[in-house]
Amino acid sequence: MILSENLKIKIKKIKESAILPHYAHKGDAGVDIYSIENYVLRPGQRILVSTGLSMAIPKGYEGQIRPKSGLALKHGITTCNSPGTIDSGYRGEIRVIVINHGSEEFKIEKETKIAQMIFNKVEEAEFEEVEELENTRRGNEGFGSTGLN
Repeated sequence: MILSENLKIKIKKIKESAILPHYAHKGDAGVDIYSIENYVLRPGQRILVSTGLSMAIPKGYEGQIRPKSGLALKHGITTCNSPGTIDSGYRGEIRVIVINHGSEEFKIEKETKIAQMIFNKVEEAEFEEVEELENTRRGNEGFGSTGLN
């Protein structure tokens, strides 16, 4: 059995109060991402949450920002563009767009877990323009064409 080496991510605290991402349990797919500021999120409101971190994701990888299931279930709090992509060339602060789909105000306090990040390998595509595409059984059927049952 060949064991692969862990992906190495260089990370910088751009705000002293930032919390480094970490896995809650061995074998988890995502690392927890924390807020470094206090916010009040009204129902239907979107905000940009500061993490105080920047990172150097290696070329050929992306960081995906995803919601925390507990926040979504218990409070209706989720990320707007899920998953949000952090490209390997980005060196600015990691910030998370959060929305309140719940019916009550939600307080995000400093050191609150607001999202999770998963790292994925990505391929760079080459595009070839053609006159026609090969036919498939599905064709151009989409948007619910297979039904619900």
